[in-house]
Amino acid sequence: MDQERTKRGAKETEFQAPKDPILCANNCGFFGNPATDDLCSRCSKLRFLTELKKSKGRGVDGRGVKSEPACEASREAPRSSKPENRCSFCNKKIGLLGFTCRCGDVFCSVHRYSDKHNCGFDYRGAAQAKIAKANPLVKADKVDKI
Repeated sequence: MDQERTKRGAKETEFQAPKDPILCANNCGFFGNPATDDLCSRCSKLRFLTELKKSKGRGVDGRGVKSEPACEASREAPRSSKPENRCSFCNKKIGLLGFTCRCGDVFCSVHRYSDKHNCGFDYRGAAQAKIAKANPLVKADKVDKI
């Protein structure tokens, strides 16, 4: 019996709706939420975005920072203006999952292999670089003969 009362008491206290709804602190006409400083969802989102813009616009010393690209690759224009849902070789429509080659283009099932679309990617050089990176050269000190 006592267990049922405690269960009922716990269920009653889990969620208690506020007696009077609180209006938004910005007086926009919507109801506010105590978790967001009595702001409605829209005003809370706007406040969050303005604080985010302020924090991004300021540097360590408080002055504004110019936004420049970090590297030259980001300065370049996109590689091609062709739509991504067409084969780069035959212009055939491809499905959602076209075959992306290492050269960066998207191809159909016929032209996905490098010998079928005159691929300019250097597979041999890439493999040599990968092997050289995986197996660094270990050079020991020379031992003087007695």
